[in-house]
Amino acid sequence: MKAAVIIFPGSNCDRDLTVAFKKVTGKKVSIIWHKDAIIPKDIDIIGIPGGFSYGDYLRSGAIAAKSPICQALMGFANAGGYILGICNGFQILTETKILPGTLMRNRELKYICRDTELIIENNNTAFTHGYQKKQRITLPIAHHDGNYFADDETLNYLYDNNSVALTYVNNPNGSVKNIAGILSKNKRVLGMMPHPERLNDSQLGGTDGALIFGALDTMFS
Repeated sequence: MKAAVIIFPGSNCDRDLTVAFKKVTGKKVSIIWHKDAIIPKDIDIIGIPGGFSYGDYLRSGAIAAKSPICQALMGFANAGGYILGICNGFQILTETKILPGTLMRNRELKYICRDTELIIENNNTAFTHGYQKKQRITLPIAHHDGNYFADDETLNYLYDNNSVALTYVNNPNGSVKNIAGILSKNKRVLGMMPHPERLNDSQLGGTDGALIFGALDTMFS
């Protein structure tokens, strides 16, 4: 698997995501700057890291979505490329309309940073096939705008297409239907608010996130 990570001004989890990809592949991870307009042809998966792109001005991910690389990212997605967007990366995926819905301010209007329990709703994807369906895992969250919202039509679309990947056990931010992560219709794009790269090694306090990266690597082995 050849992975790449896009960096925007304000990204702060790019190194963590790069380390997580390199740990399972043993290969150098390509770094793509937001002003680049082309994605290398040999890339299998693109990671969009967490952080606060452009300081979260206007809306989280709104300015980043106008960066040159995002036009190429939309083309990559439309061509069937694999994308993993974590936290701010998830916000960027909704702002580019690669994924439906939006991420709003947390219910209590406060920044939340803690471990949270999740349920695997769909384990038949490149990202989640290392888990069992309905398995409970723990991953950290760290966001101020993680409250996922979509209208009824969009929610019906997500559930009809089995595109809800993860839900919260104890909804920390007010997300509709407890949604913590969603998939594109073809299941090759995953946006999620929790951080799998932060529980990717026993030295970090847990390995529940490691199965996402390991599952991806087996897809291209």
